[in-house]
Amino acid sequence: MFLYMRPNVQTAVRSLRAFHRHCKQTWRRREAETRRGCCTHAGPPWRVLFFGSDDFAVESLKLLTRSRSSGEKIVERLEVVALSSNVPVRSFAQENDLRVHTWPPKDVDGRFDVGVVVSFGCLLPEKLISTFPYGILNLHPSLLPRWRGPAPIFHTIMHGDAVTGVTIMQICAHRFDVGPILNQQLHPVTEKCTAEELGAALATKGADLLIDTLKTLCQRIANKRDQSQTGVTFAPKIKRSLSWMVWEEQTCHQIDCLFRAIGSRIPLQTIWMGRTLKLLDFVGKCHISFSDERRTPVPGSVTYQRESNTLAVCCKDGWVGFKAVVLKKRLTAADFYNGYLHQEVKRTNPQHTTEGLFVSKKIRPRKVSDAVMKCH
Repeated sequence: MFLYMRPNVQTAVRSLRAFHRHCKQTWRRREAETRRGCCTHAGPPWRVLFFGSDDFAVESLKLLTRSRSSGEKIVERLEVVALSSNVPVRSFAQENDLRVHTWPPKDVDGRFDVGVVVSFGCLLPEKLISTFPYGILNLHPSLLPRWRGPAPIFHTIMHGDAVTGVTIMQICAHRFDVGPILNQQLHPVTEKCTAEELGAALATKGADLLIDTLKTLCQRIANKRDQSQTGVTFAPKIKRSLSWMVWEEQTCHQIDCLFRAIGSRIPLQTIWMGRTLKLLDFVGKCHISFSDERRTPVPGSVTYQRESNTLAVCCKDGWVGFKAVVLKKRLTAADFYNGYLHQEVKRTNPQHTTEGLFVSKKIRPRKVSDAVMKCH
């Protein structure tokens, strides 16, 4: 009889142990949530663990470092987590005698009040998040929920947003950029702003906002708000495929925005005579007039403007100009016209002496003669 009952007893013991583990984990999680949500009894200086990587993150780390010796004493302890050995955040930390943890950090339980994440690029596990009584803050360079994801600055410029901003939110496990908002600040996007210029401005503004949030962290947490379910957009990583021109579909404004977003990192590209041509030194919209008003230019038509030393290319709603290209090597507009464009069109159509055709990557190439026009 005893031998018959033994398997049931073992099962019951295992179930009881599993229940105890579940209760213990639940209690710990609720305790951490309570400490993060009801913290009006405490305040700075904080013990901060900073997670970051790039130059954008360094701006926030600089202010946190200075705040340790400022009169307000916002930060008491400051240590850093870096994903690799060759990122700007690690270099700054080493230069300023900040302890650097490799990823994932090991000995952080009970040693820090709050975590700060800026441009870290890695999801933090729930177990790590729960070790911080006041949670982990994230500085994000957009007005969440607009442009969730790893490349909000590029998408802000590429889509022509007139206003953006910075957001301080609490990190949630398992998903990027969905946590409750603690603080936000707007920032106008100037007409000709590049991604690099906007990034520098938002890095400075975001660092200031982070310090402001830490000053009143308990009140901010008590008054946090969930992100809106409307107006959500995503900002995936920028891929090289975005740099290919589709002259039939893109307007002058869209090309302008695209160049300001990615042009300094990934040159815009087109196809000329079956070869890849990189387009450099974008100068914006051009005003072109032709002697033969009966001839309508097709998208991809290109002409050389001697007066301004510019290659003008026809797109969906007008003409855009470039001062240089790369075809094996960098060439000015004049060099490309004299050495390649003029000679090729002259060889193909001896009766014409000026223009050729830039071809969209996914568009079937037209004959050069289809786009030949005479320009003043």
